[in-house]
Amino acid sequence: MGWSITIGRFAGTAVRIHVTFLLFLAWIGFSAFARGGAAAARENVIFIIAIFTCVVLHEFGHILVAKRFGIDSKEVTLLPIGGVADINKMPEKPSQELLIALAGPAVNLVIAGVLLLGVDAIKPEALAHLDDPGSGLLGRLAVTNIFLAVFNMVPAFPMDGGRVLHAALGLWLGEMQATRIAAAIGQAFALLLGFLGLFGHPMLLFIALFIFFAASGEAQMSLTAQTARGVKVSDAMETRITAIDRGATISDAVEILLAAPQDSFPLVDQKGALVGMLSRTDIVDALKSAAPDAPIAAFAQKDFPIIGPGETLDKALDKLNDAAVVGVAGEDGVLQGLVTGQSIAEVMLIKAARPDWRFSRPPKTSLR
Repeated sequence: MGWSITIGRFAGTAVRIHVTFLLFLAWIGFSAFARGGAAAARENVIFIIAIFTCVVLHEFGHILVAKRFGIDSKEVTLLPIGGVADINKMPEKPSQELLIALAGPAVNLVIAGVLLLGVDAIKPEALAHLDDPGSGLLGRLAVTNIFLAVFNMVPAFPMDGGRVLHAALGLWLGEMQATRIAAAIGQAFALLLGFLGLFGHPMLLFIALFIFFAASGEAQMSLTAQTARGVKVSDAMETRITAIDRGATISDAVEILLAAPQDSFPLVDQKGALVGMLSRTDIVDALKSAAPDAPIAAFAQKDFPIIGPGETLDKALDKLNDAAVVGVAGEDGVLQGLVTGQSIAEVMLIKAARPDWRFSRPPKTSLR
């Protein structure tokens, strides 16, 4: 996420702070200083930092359970409205989604339990006074963690409770129908929250906007992943593409760039094997830095994703998270096609128009 600062890394996941969170923290400090001086400002800032430390632990509850199912998260970003983990794919089974969703609130309840033991507040009469500002940092933090666990279990997609609802509906109705229902409930909750925000709670408006658009985005991502699982790469790949020979010059590559509409050009050897990838930017940069008769192969990307034509399209989706294009090659390494965001979008359009459509493209052995 842009405008973010990395403050650390744990289990392969970067922890980042968005600039808006720092502004939010400064606003909290200045507001408290105006009301109660330096001591109040320090206490409030420490309390907010402690809360968001718990939010990070909440997110890592999701992340560590997701890793057990082969789902990685490159980063978790702190925003004024909470933490956002960037996962590389959706869970494949409703049972996996259920466990991942419950992990975050479970972390908050564990933290709350530990803090309550720390302040000796297990007795009911002590619990009744924990929300009192005079009860101390640990007591208020315990109450906040209980609130975070309860609030996150609201059945509004993409909140944790919404994901639990989505998983439960998936076991009963199937994933696609479950996604549509969970997203609709999430957006309805966002509208209700936004309405309440009009009556003196502006932060609720920001949360409502986040939930509304996140529900839409998560639903689209989930539907795309579900559709892609039933389509082979060979059915979705682009095959009418122009390749560049490894022995071509920069001048040759420029001519091909002008003649072909594609954004990425596979580099192939004499046998048609895929050995590199050139973007339009790569070709233009080569033209700037070398003579027109210099070989273009020196400017090709050597580290790029490749997938087999028999794989399912969701595997290509995972690879597209890190690249603009995925090369498709057979066991012999011969280029067969490309998978791009455009080709996946076209599959989605076809499936949206005819969910029962069956692709029947015959396999290719070479593009040459």
